[in-house]
Amino acid sequence: MKKADFRILVVDDETSFVLLLTRILQDEGYTVKGMSDAEAALKDIDAFSPHLVITDLKMPKMDGLRFMEEVRRKSAAEFVMITAFATVDTAVTAMKQGAVDYITKPLRDPGQLREAAAKVFARTRAGSKVPLPEGGRELPPLDIIFAGIERVYDDIRDAAPTDATIMLYGETGTGKSLIAKVIHYMSGRTGAFVDINCAAIPENLLESELFGYEKGAFTGAVASKQGKFERAHQGTLFLDEISEMSLVLQAKLLKVLQEKTFERLGSLSTIRTDARVIAATNRELDSLVREHKFREDLYYRLNVFPVRIPPLRQRRAHIPALAAYLAGVIAARLGREDARISEETMTQFTEYPWPGNIRELENVIEKSVITGRAPELEHARRRLGGGHHPEDGDLETVKKHAIERALEKTGGNRKEAAALLGISVRNLHYKIKEYGL
Repeated sequence: MKKADFRILVVDDETSFVLLLTRILQDEGYTVKGMSDAEAALKDIDAFSPHLVITDLKMPKMDGLRFMEEVRRKSAAEFVMITAFATVDTAVTAMKQGAVDYITKPLRDPGQLREAAAKVFARTRAGSKVPLPEGGRELPPLDIIFAGIERVYDDIRDAAPTDATIMLYGETGTGKSLIAKVIHYMSGRTGAFVDINCAAIPENLLESELFGYEKGAFTGAVASKQGKFERAHQGTLFLDEISEMSLVLQAKLLKVLQEKTFERLGSLSTIRTDARVIAATNRELDSLVREHKFREDLYYRLNVFPVRIPPLRQRRAHIPALAAYLAGVIAARLGREDARISEETMTQFTEYPWPGNIRELENVIEKSVITGRAPELEHARRRLGGGHHPEDGDLETVKKHAIERALEKTGGNRKEAAALLGISVRNLHYKIKEYGL
C-alpha cells in the first residue's frame, strides 16, 4: 500500500483546526478528507471508507466516543482522538474502547500527529495487527505494549494459535507477564489465564499451588483445593521466574509437560490437563543448565519457542509514548485530571537507563502523579553512576549499585528493598549472593 492509498478522515467542529490537520497529513502523502460535522461524516463513512479516523472528543450533536461507536458499526477504521480540555479520563476511556492514540489541541507538535498516523499506516500496510477478543480489553493497546519491539509481536503472533510452549526471556520489569496475556488472548483458548510467580512462593508450598491437594493431605489441609494446572485447563498457565523452581519440582513439572497428567497431593487419581504453558525468566537458562541448577530435559521442553523481550533502554525512541500512556492511565485511576509530562522531564526519561525497565518507569510516574511533583531522576541518575547509557556489558554494575542503594535506603531490610526494586525477595537474595553484597 502506498501513502496515497491510505485514507484518513478528520472530524472536528473547528473548521480551522480541520484545515490544519488536513494540510499536515496531505503533506505527508496521505489521502485526507476533513469534515466539521460528525453526523454528516457518519453518513459519508461508507463512501470514503477511511483506514483512520481522527476525531475530536468534544463536539456538538455527537461526541467523539459516540461517533466512534457509530462508525464501528459499519467500518473497521482505527481511531485517534483529539482533546483540548486535558480530559485524561475521557481520553483513557476512548483508548480502552479501542482508540489507538490521542493528541491535544492546540497542536503544539505536528510530529505527534504525523507519528500517530504513521503507526496506523505501517500496521495497515503490513496487515500485522490482530485485534484481541473481548477478554483482552483489560490490556493496554497493542501499540503501547509493543512500542519499539514490533519484532516480538511478529514472533508471538505466529506462535500464539499453536500449542507450542513459549519461553519469554527478559529483564525484570520488561512486561513478560503482560505479553504472556497477549499470547493467551491471541491463542483463542477457551480456558482461563492463570499465572504463578515461582520465586514469590516458598518452595514447600509451590507444589501444592501448582497441583492442588486433597483434604487431609497435610496439616492445615482442611478442604480440597484445585491447583493452577487444573484452573488453567484449556487455557494458559504462565510460570513466571521459572529459573527459581527447585530441581525436585522441575522433575514433576517435566512429567506434566510430557504426559499432560498429574495428581493432587494426597490423591491417587490422575487428572488430565490441556493447559498451554508459557514460562518466563530474567536469567539465561542455558547457563543454569551448564551449572546443573536447571534440568537440561526441562530446558528443552520449555524452550520450544524462545522469545526475547528487549529492555527499556533499547526502546528509547518510544519512551515518550509509553510514559504519556502510563501517566494518563495512572491519573485516571487516582482521580487526577492533569498528568501531562513536561518536555524537560520527558528528556530525562529518554536519557535515564531504567534498570527496572517499564515497572520502574510506572513507579516513578505514579509517585509524581501522587505528589504532584516532577519525577526526581537527577538523584537517581547520579547514584546509578552518572548520566551515561549503560550497554549490556556494564548493566550488571548498574544493577549492583541499585541494590546497594536500596539496601542502604531501607536499613538492610531485604523485604522493603525488594519492594523498592520491584523484584521478589527470593530474587534479591540471589542477586545479593551473586554480587557478593
